[in-house]
Amino acid sequence: MIEAPDSTPLNPVSPALAKARLLIVLPVPAVAALGCAVAAWWWTPLLWIGVVLMLIATGYLAWLIPAQVRLLGWAETTDELLITKGRIWYTFTVVPYGRVQFVDVSSGPVQRRFGLKTLTLHTASSTSDSEIPGLDSVTADALRDRLAVKARERMSGL
Repeated sequence: MIEAPDSTPLNPVSPALAKARLLIVLPVPAVAALGCAVAAWWWTPLLWIGVVLMLIATGYLAWLIPAQVRLLGWAETTDELLITKGRIWYTFTVVPYGRVQFVDVSSGPVQRRFGLKTLTLHTASSTSDSEIPGLDSVTADALRDRLAVKARERMSGL
């Protein structure tokens, strides 16, 4: 279970996000390794170094992406939305409901294939927009509706 710095339990994103990201990213070094192997076979054996490097990159990405997805989390409190990600470059974002101007839910073709959506919060500050990738469709839509209501309630008090 992921926890915020104040020990608030956070909701994890869908594990299917790791599969979607792997599907997008892994073909690049794999195809590069294949290209280096063909070039090494036809021209010079020195290109086998490229094959090894691309296979190492593929393995590293296959480990890194699921690890990153496991560290994504979010939670609703009475006054704000908490979003956390990362371990080395750790980010903990607190978005007060009264600052939310509008909430977007988007989904690309690969995300749709896995039934995922990304929720984006837009605030008055252009640098503080926050997003929660990898929410299942039902959760994303319900969270968008709840956040819109809470933002509207908090904005009316200002």
